[in-house]
Amino acid sequence: MDSTAALALLLAAAAYLYLAALRRRGTNNNLPPGPRGLPLVGSLPSLDPQLHAYFARLAARYGPIFSIRLGSKLGVVVTSPALAREVLRDQDLLFSGRDVPDAARSISYGGGQNIVWNPVGPTWRLLRRICVREMLSPAGLDSVRALREREFRATLRHLHAQAAAAAPVDVGAQMFLTTMNVITGTLWGSTVGSDAERAAVGKEFRHLVAEITEMLGAPNVSDFFPALARFDLQGIRRKSDVLKERFNQMFARIIEQRVRAEQAAGEPPAPDFLEYMLKLEEEGGDGKAAFTMTNVKALLMDMVVGGTETTSNTVEWAMAELMRKPRLLAKVREELDAVVGQDAVVEEAHLPQLPYLQAVLKETLRLHPALPLMVPHCPDADATVAGYRVPAGSRVFVNVWAIRMTAYSLAMLLQAFDWELPAGARLDLEEKFAIVMKKATPLVAVPTPRLSRPELYSA
Repeated sequence: MDSTAALALLLAAAAYLYLAALRRRGTNNNLPPGPRGLPLVGSLPSLDPQLHAYFARLAARYGPIFSIRLGSKLGVVVTSPALAREVLRDQDLLFSGRDVPDAARSISYGGGQNIVWNPVGPTWRLLRRICVREMLSPAGLDSVRALREREFRATLRHLHAQAAAAAPVDVGAQMFLTTMNVITGTLWGSTVGSDAERAAVGKEFRHLVAEITEMLGAPNVSDFFPALARFDLQGIRRKSDVLKERFNQMFARIIEQRVRAEQAAGEPPAPDFLEYMLKLEEEGGDGKAAFTMTNVKALLMDMVVGGTETTSNTVEWAMAELMRKPRLLAKVREELDAVVGQDAVVEEAHLPQLPYLQAVLKETLRLHPALPLMVPHCPDADATVAGYRVPAGSRVFVNVWAIRMTAYSLAMLLQAFDWELPAGARLDLEEKFAIVMKKATPLVAVPTPRLSRPELYSA
């Protein structure tokens, strides 16, 4: 195709999109108020990288519900608790659809195999039941308490060694590794045998999760102009495919190790989440929905990606806020000393007796929610919210940041150590928007032991 023909085709496509936008404008009566935007691109040129803060500024101008044109897609943003309840509770079935980003469709095995991007239906209910009953139930959590205690003790020993050397610690990175070890140990703890093997798997997953969250948070032309998605103009889908294949290879190795261990022992291995899912996969599902090996991999990815960044980021934010407010930090320490003392190490059993610590975490999540915009919802049919029409197929954001558990990790860090910034360092609370809320600058601090007996750190 010569340059003249290519230019003509481009102009024809632009004219088509412009006329389509005019037709939509004529029929989109009673939409929520919002910025007019430009032809074709809407408000894309004015988007702020801190999308949650940008939406909050628009809410201050247009009200608790507003619409915004993002390329050829219509976005509707709600920023009040009452409207969030209307979308997420009162009309939950209507808004249960998902507007799956192009990159997420690839990384999640087609967008309909996991919990996050699956619309409500038999498959979604089966996947949710698997997670709630087998992994997140009180019995399931109690069954792996020893594993959690072991990983936290390992973190305690590592931090004590860093403190002895007066070495700074990247709090977020350390909590990510601890959380990753707990989650992967819960998922397939009896499969990956040695501590060295678990550490290697955890390190590999950490790099993968960081790449995935960064990719999912990047603006993608394919999401704003679905008609152009087939061309993958930014190469994001290709990158997503590469990351998915790396996950596939890791999961395949883990599942193969499980099968070999079972064959060598001549009996089933100790039960864990992976064992339950493999058994269900052999049975083909629950009779109402199929359950395949693709579902197994997609659920494992949900657990690994969804449980690590959110937990470690929340602990890092809480530590940063407390170091910025010494008076509140002293109150947390007073509570920990009264309940646990300095002659013992905090345990999960102490957590119900630490209401002030729990309040600190809740306030942290209010100020720095793990998912500031939640997962975008997509109504299956035209809906009405606060008297405004929300057309079918709109991308609906609930801006939790504008509305404004991890207790064990925070309790351990604060009860066992004093923390201070390295010489010359400055504490900042600047945010970095992505699929999850991160600190723009990692919190790096120097721990100092505060327990009464050194042997408590190596128990």
